[in-house]
Amino acid sequence: MKSFLAWFKASTKVKRWIFLILIGILLTCYGFTKILVTEEISFFELAKIIAIFVVGFIAIIISIVFIQKRSLEIIIEANDTKGEKDKKTRVNIKSLIFNKKVYEEGPKIVVIGGGEGLNTVIEGFKKYTNNITAIVTMSDYGNIPTESRKALDSLPLKDIKDSIIAMSDKEDIMNKLFHLNFQNERLQGLNFGDIYLTAMNEIYSNISEAILKSTEVLNITGRVMPVTLDEITICAELTDGTTIKQKDKIPEIVAERIERINRIYISPSNCRPSPGVLQAIEEAEAIIIGPGSLYTNVLPNLLVKNISKAIKDSKAMKFYISNIMTEPGQTDNYSLSEHLKAIDEHVGIDVIEYCLADTGEVVPEYIRKYNKEGADLVEVDNKNVAEYNIKLLQKNMSCIRGDKIRHDPDILASVIIEMICNDLKFHDLQNDTEYLLLNSILKEQKKLQAKQEKQRKKHKNVENQAIKKVKNENTSTRKISKFKAKYKDRVEAIQNTDSKIEENRKIAEEIAKMEEKMDLASEIEKLNSSRISVKESVNRKRNRKKK
Repeated sequence: MKSFLAWFKASTKVKRWIFLILIGILLTCYGFTKILVTEEISFFELAKIIAIFVVGFIAIIISIVFIQKRSLEIIIEANDTKGEKDKKTRVNIKSLIFNKKVYEEGPKIVVIGGGEGLNTVIEGFKKYTNNITAIVTMSDYGNIPTESRKALDSLPLKDIKDSIIAMSDKEDIMNKLFHLNFQNERLQGLNFGDIYLTAMNEIYSNISEAILKSTEVLNITGRVMPVTLDEITICAELTDGTTIKQKDKIPEIVAERIERINRIYISPSNCRPSPGVLQAIEEAEAIIIGPGSLYTNVLPNLLVKNISKAIKDSKAMKFYISNIMTEPGQTDNYSLSEHLKAIDEHVGIDVIEYCLADTGEVVPEYIRKYNKEGADLVEVDNKNVAEYNIKLLQKNMSCIRGDKIRHDPDILASVIIEMICNDLKFHDLQNDTEYLLLNSILKEQKKLQAKQEKQRKKHKNVENQAIKKVKNENTSTRKISKFKAKYKDRVEAIQNTDSKIEENRKIAEEIAKMEEKMDLASEIEKLNSSRISVKESVNRKRNRKKK
């Protein structure tokens, strides 16, 4: 009974169409009965009855169509486990229709990269589909391993763990769990995430299979795959010929030598992609590269054997998400075209089809913080980008998280999903489950983004008004008392006389000083003249004695 009554909640938006059906039935019945009971009827009355009947019939048809449309939307909402976290109400009508995850029908998306940029992309896309594959680098080789890694003799799984956390519905809990360092004496120094993945690796004797099964056990969205199972080292060659074979030391040494990175390479160069990676790229509907550290997170994945070739051969839509800010020690003063140039030089053309870049509408206060660290906004040089035969899409995609400038995951995902929807429309697949799912969620996301943008503008206007108010208060005179208002002229006159007296006093002091100087000068003149006269008298006496 509760499931049945759920149809009549305000959130279902079905009552309006039921009400319209009732009106349609009444009008149709009225028109039908009017013809039956009327013995004689004029042409005008007949036309009126037919019009009432037609209106009623059309109302019934429209109501049935919209009830069916709304039913499909409710199915999507009911199965939407990836909806907004702060959503207070959810329509639960699974018992009335069917209990099936519509998200399994979502587009197949492959995300390539590492670090926070990759996790931002995952966070946005998990609201639209379960078919996300994150391909990440497993390379901390050459760096000092943590105590937990030393004790467990485990692989460098930091990016893998972060991607699993990003794909989870309960990110906060998963983050605490995977980054938990035990305080127990027997387990001190060990990390839960390392223990869990090491245990899964022992069960399946294959880290790739272990990671894949981990995502199933933890019931997270999508899959996480290491780009290769081989032990690789990310190396950089600078413009002066210096070679750096320690990933974390690259920015430091680049800054010290004041040189640019000439090229990045992985050692060994012939490492093989892990099982399933090439297949995921081949089956993908959209491949997303970045955002992230260009030389240490993005390019190393593309340099693994056959990865860039698989991307070029894929029929998927290929996106590159540009970083908002440059990275000190890696991409100092790089423009967007220089990022694209670096990718072309390392893996060739046709890897990127679309490039998403931020418009740079970032709060200046935060940019100044980045400037102090040597970072700046990535300049979007449209003319130079046009040379690479890449479609450039510019949108305000930045947001502030804590004190850092980051991509907004919802805007990022909605831009790409909208392009996928347009592609489905182009192929006349508007009635496809995938299109209906994506379009429905996209509409809701756009409404939410519009509200957020409205609030942001409102907040900005309030801030600007407050700043103006403070400035006006500082520059203009404050509200004066009744006494001041009454004796305002007299007070001003006294203030003027006081200021004149002060001016006259200063002038008098200056004149006195000048007189003192003049007196001193005259005394010096007298002294000099007396010295001359004494000298003359002495000379006269000498002359007399000689005579």
